[in-house]
Amino acid sequence: MVSVDIGAITETLFESEMFGHVKGAFTDAHADHIGKFEQAQGTTLFLDEIGNIPLSEQAKLLRVIQNRSITRVGDSKSIPIDIRLICATNMDLPAMVKAGRFREDLFYRINTVLLNLPPLRERPDEIVSLSELFIKQYAEKYHRMAQGLSEEALNLLKRCRWSGNIRELQGCIEKAVIYSETELVRAADLQIRASELMDEKEPKPQNQTLESAEEQVIRNAMKTYNGNLTLVAKALNISRPTLYSRLKKYGI
Repeated sequence: MVSVDIGAITETLFESEMFGHVKGAFTDAHADHIGKFEQAQGTTLFLDEIGNIPLSEQAKLLRVIQNRSITRVGDSKSIPIDIRLICATNMDLPAMVKAGRFREDLFYRINTVLLNLPPLRERPDEIVSLSELFIKQYAEKYHRMAQGLSEEALNLLKRCRWSGNIRELQGCIEKAVIYSETELVRAADLQIRASELMDEKEPKPQNQTLESAEEQVIRNAMKTYNGNLTLVAKALNISRPTLYSRLKKYGI
């Protein structure tokens, strides 16, 4: 899989980075360059933070996705592309479409099968396992004695909003491991402010099971393809008999 952070690519380099360029295409083009789409040939291209793509470049991306071919900057030859495209964003793309900041045709082109990933605060069990993983990593990196979490620290982690999700948790644990002087990371080591905690009156987050996630994916696909079972099965990469059994199981 080739992973690309769209937000990290400047507007001037977008075409070159995504579609490639040939030698002499511009001043600093001293050699041919293979773009991300070509690098992902036959595999998966993951476009992270798709909502950050400049409006001026969205039409170019749409054209490539639609035609399944790219043309390197400075070249006239069309190169067929065979990839699986996955996009991710933490932005509200439908709202951006209404505001004119994201092309409607591009949105519908990439919105084939929607996977809604719940925020970290709604997955408390993963907070625990991820924290333990990060403690092990950073204790080894910084030669610290931390090996686990105190009960108080564990409860505090579960009460945090984690607006920055896993990246925020990772940074918090790294800092705590550095400050910790015992084998168990204490609540004070986490340095979590009161403003970062969920209000006790807020409803407790519910874990999303694998089955509920699967049901949501199937319902989204059924809606996208207007109940066409052949297209739904193809989009989900499952057989029609398997799809029938899932529809019956979830009462869809």
